[in-house]
Order: sequence, then C-alpha cells, then structure tokens
Amino acid sequence: MSHTPNLLLKNVRPVGNDFDGSEQLDVRIVEGTIAEIGNELNPKENEESHDAIGAYLSGGWMDMHVHLREPGYEHKETIKTGCASAAFGGFTEVACMPNTNPPIHTRDVVEFIKKEAESLPVEVYPIGCVSKEREGDSIAEMGDMKEGGAVAFSDDGDPVFNSQLMRVALEYSSMLEMPIINHEEDLKLSRPGYMHEGKVSARLGLDGTPGIAEEVMIARDILLAEFTGGHIHVAHISTAKAVDMVRQAKADGINITTEVCPHHFDLTDEEIERRNFDTNVKMHPPLRTQEDVDAMIEGLADGTIDAICTDHAPHAIEEKEVEFIYAPNGIIGLETAWPVSVRQLLKTGVLDLDTLLKKLVVNPRKILNLDIPKIEEGATANLTLFNTDEEWTYDEELIKSKSTNSPYLGKTLEGRAEAIYNKGRFVINEV
Repeated sequence: MSHTPNLLLKNVRPVGNDFDGSEQLDVRIVEGTIAEIGNELNPKENEESHDAIGAYLSGGWMDMHVHLREPGYEHKETIKTGCASAAFGGFTEVACMPNTNPPIHTRDVVEFIKKEAESLPVEVYPIGCVSKEREGDSIAEMGDMKEGGAVAFSDDGDPVFNSQLMRVALEYSSMLEMPIINHEEDLKLSRPGYMHEGKVSARLGLDGTPGIAEEVMIARDILLAEFTGGHIHVAHISTAKAVDMVRQAKADGINITTEVCPHHFDLTDEEIERRNFDTNVKMHPPLRTQEDVDAMIEGLADGTIDAICTDHAPHAIEEKEVEFIYAPNGIIGLETAWPVSVRQLLKTGVLDLDTLLKKLVVNPRKILNLDIPKIEEGATANLTLFNTDEEWTYDEELIKSKSTNSPYLGKTLEGRAEAIYNKGRFVINEV
C-alpha cells in the first residue's frame, strides 16, 4: 500500500456512469480526486504512473456483510487484517457485523472501530446492534450509534427473535432512515442443525436445518415491515422459497431488500459428502440444494436480490479442525467473491458486467444510504481495478485474512481484483 494522492492510471477500461468498458482510457487522480479522463495522458512531476494494460475500472466495490471480529476475537481476524483481505478482493468499503465482544451496541464501540480503520485504505462502516448486548430483550441506543457512524442495525449471528422488539426496531430505524438487517432463522426450527435438512443430511445421518426455519422468519419480517413501513434487509438469503417471498413482497410495495453470498449461488449441500465432512463447507445458513442455487441465480438476474455480499467469517485453524458437528459455522469470502461471481454469473451470461457491478458498487450503498462512487472528473477517487479472464490459484500464501477457512483454497479461479484506490491510497494486489 502506498499513500498516493497523485496517480495516473494508464490504459484502463472504465465501467459505470457513462462508460461501458469498451473504451481504453487514462485516468488522472490529483489529491485523491479524479481530475482528468482522456487519451494518451502523460505523467506529471510528483505523479505515480500505473499501466493497467486493459484492465477494467469501476467504482470501488462494497461488501455490506463482513465479520471483522475485533473487538474481542482478534485471534480470528482484526480490523487491519480484514481490511487487507477486503482490498485483495477488490473491496474499498465494508460494513461489519456487531457480534463482537463487546458487541457493537453502544456509540463508543462504533467509534472505536471507525478509529481503528481510519488509516486503512478500506473504509469500515459499523453495523450497530438492534438489542443491548445482542440479547434480544431491549432496544439498543440506535440514535446515538448513528451519530457515532453506524449505518444499519442487526443482531447478526442470531435473529431478532422477539417480534415486539423487531416492531419497535423497525419503527425507530425508519425514523433514522436506516435498515434493520435480520439473520432470518427460527431457532426452534433450525437447531441443532449442522447442514441443510434434506436427502444428503438423511444419507449422512446429520441433524439438518430445514429451509422453512429461514422462511418462517422472513414471512414475519415481511409482515412487520408492511405494518411499520420500516426497511427490512434479509441477510444471506439461501432458499428458493425465500427468494419467491421477497419477490412478492417487493411487488406488493413493501420496503424490503436482500443480499446473497457467492457460496449460496455456487455450492450445494452435496459438497459436505463430496469433501468428506470438510468443515470449510459448514456455514449458516447452510449450503442448500441445486434448486436453491438456481433460485439465487434467478433472483440475481431478475433484480429480486439486490446485492452480493460475502458474510466473511474468519475462524482460527484449531477451531475448524474438529469434527464437523463441533466446528463453528462460516468461511472467509472477501478474496474469492469476484472470481466466483465471474464464473457463475458473468461467464454464463446470467448478468452482464454492468448489472453485476451494480450488485457490488451501487446497491449495497443504496441500501445503507451511502455515497455511490462515480467515474467522472471532479469525483472522489474510490475505485477498483479488475479483470474477468486472468487464471490464478488461490493458495494459502496469498491469503491476507488472519484465517484460512475457505472452500476455494487450492482452486484455480478466473477473474481477479488487480488493485484498489481509496482514501488517497493505492493498493496493488500481487499473485
């Protein structure tokens, strides 16, 4: 990473705003602002030059659902290592979930996270708790946390189980013009499920989590959002029926948005059997069926699913290297989100490049009411430089996260984030 207020990016193909990626141009950044876009620009004195050789350039990507683990679980990840992982994956901004220790349930914790990330090239937006201590009993200090820099509220890791609490949260948050992000899970229906409940779980003899555990909670939240007028955001959607429900709710004019993780539009529960109980395919919501994967892709294509996020969930090696049923849920995802999206969505023709980038650049920020980066003269430079064709192998030594719990480890991937520029800093990713 270099502090690079003045930078000339040569031979980039801008995508977004009035650009469609077909034209090769140069982009000059002066004091962190896009000063000039044109042909054959020459480097000036005190200006670093980087030849991108035909890579695409878009507004910086945002992941609105990551776990940075700090404070409290720094053996898994820190704000610094999580942001390094984000930069390697092409993300210039992330929103971090509040299941830390202490949880992000008061303004001082929000401000601590903002301060820790101040000097980093990746912007971190804390998501505050819905309830005090994330215990689901009483509302946290929402207004105060917003003043400190929180962008949404969630008890992620657990659902907001108390319907009256969710009603009050939606009413408060709508006054603040902020979404409630709910981890949609009826705990009584889902526990002790270790994987998706279906044919594979029956064959393996494992207790499963049925899709209905997610769908029942989404149904409740749709009704509460309709009743209150509040904005409900469905976290990490994973079942075909859930996508249908969100699609219908949107058609009914209910204030609802949703996101999906790459692993839920790529992998199925059969991976658990195929990989002989590899704990790097254990997550929550669990990997589901091919029908569910197809529904995620269809939901992305028709606009039902607004955003792609990773639910980046680092765990230390010793935590994951246990029997399948004892391993914690979750995988790291920041570094592989782009190539998985390229393979499953772009190369298959499900989404064109512009639509795919909207799920990473525009929609997450719309949901969180944040400024959307632009590629135009006079705009603050918040940029991701990437390709869609480069083959590379995701080896352990490339991992920037503190943890290595990924199902894509050792796989050959296609498409890579080459660099990010944000906050006057230029980070080039080497492989």
